[in-house]
Amino acid sequence: MDTLDCKGLNCPEPVLKAKAYLEKGTGEPFTVLVDNEASKENVLRFGRSQGCETSFSSEAADEFAVLLVPSENGIPKSDFREDEYRCEVVPQSGNLVYVLPADTMGRGSDELGWALLQTYVATIAEVSPLPSHILLYNGGVKLAVTEGKALEALQSLEKKGVTVWCCGTCLEYFKLEEERRVGSITNMYDILSTMASAARVVSPY
Repeated sequence: MDTLDCKGLNCPEPVLKAKAYLEKGTGEPFTVLVDNEASKENVLRFGRSQGCETSFSSEAADEFAVLLVPSENGIPKSDFREDEYRCEVVPQSGNLVYVLPADTMGRGSDELGWALLQTYVATIAEVSPLPSHILLYNGGVKLAVTEGKALEALQSLEKKGVTVWCCGTCLEYFKLEEERRVGSITNMYDILSTMASAARVVSPY
């Protein structure tokens, strides 16, 4: 079984090498070696997007062996965007981050909670300072696909330079990958790193 040694490479290089191997059309399983969590998650997510069976093993904290087993037809899918596999540079401390982990706000009525959250997101632009990032995960990713004030506000904030990130695993779970209308797909490593480095993390929950 072939092994692609991608240790020391920055994202999205490990994914690009995996993509190039898949495009050879051998149909054979192969392993991608990476040395950080972000690259591991990106290669796993890429493999799943191409119909591969995926798994990984680790013998050290900074080394992962990601196994990709191509689908039976061996033909990779064509829907690939390189920018979705870039590992963003984590901003310096001092930044403000908004976290939206659901598509409703508060408890008691989901219908009221949805309406409240729409207004909440639309109001972010009126509060100073603007956040550096808005992180959407779990049900929060639905805000990036569903028509409403929140989607319009997120699109406007993105144009103003706010980074909007959508959890790739969450989009896959809700089968919303193709419906995303704002933001970039990211992984748990980038979400956690951004929250950990933020001066303040704000959430309506």
